[in-house]
Amino acid sequence: MAPAVRFHQAVALLGRFPALAGVDLDVAAGQIVLLRGPNGAGKTTLLRASAGLVPITSGSLEVLGHDLVTDPRSVRRRVGYAGTGAGLYDDLTVAGNVTFWTRAAGVAAEAGAEAMAHLEVDGRLADVAVAQLSTGQRKRALLAALVARRPELWLLDEPHAGLDEAGRDLVDELLRRAAAAGATVLFASHELDRAAGVATREVTIVGGIVVDDHPPEGNPAAAAVHRPAKTPYRSAEVPVVR
Repeated sequence: MAPAVRFHQAVALLGRFPALAGVDLDVAAGQIVLLRGPNGAGKTTLLRASAGLVPITSGSLEVLGHDLVTDPRSVRRRVGYAGTGAGLYDDLTVAGNVTFWTRAAGVAAEAGAEAMAHLEVDGRLADVAVAQLSTGQRKRALLAALVARRPELWLLDEPHAGLDEAGRDLVDELLRRAAAAGATVLFASHELDRAAGVATREVTIVGGIVVDDHPPEGNPAAAAVHRPAKTPYRSAEVPVVR
């Protein structure tokens, strides 16, 4: 089975700066990969490139069987990206944002309602403009928009940041459920103790290249690191955790 994500000698420039400087990385379906490294290492650029948001200027990048060098928009409906401070429209309500993204992904409206309820941004919060939300509420709204789309590839930048302990536990549960259903997860985090507890693989990036790649120590789930999911993932199969 082909990898869900495959970088080969991939270079991505931000201006003239090589944010990715020849990345080689294969990620199998069903893995939860923690991207670690110092600020400016290239983690966010790798996530954005995987979503088709940053062009690859040399080398190759395939995501879910699509060549993102020649057609970076080809996987937009199948990928969910939750960046830091990105992905929501401040002038729309929570419900408006979730509805926008579910329609863009071609997903039924019920999925949005279920995701909002699970992330606890339904009820009175549903009609509040995103600009008026607290940091934690905003993060929950962003995650609700991602979960509602039920993507095949989850790309998250600091998913635990801004959340209380219950919210962080919820993120871990969502990632495990998504991977169990066959989705692939890549996430960047500086909260290494918590992140290692949910990841099945750790990839360290420094200077725009992968310098280390191994299972997290002490995580039983890491036994499945290099084993692809047994069945192909279909978006409708990812349950909203109840």
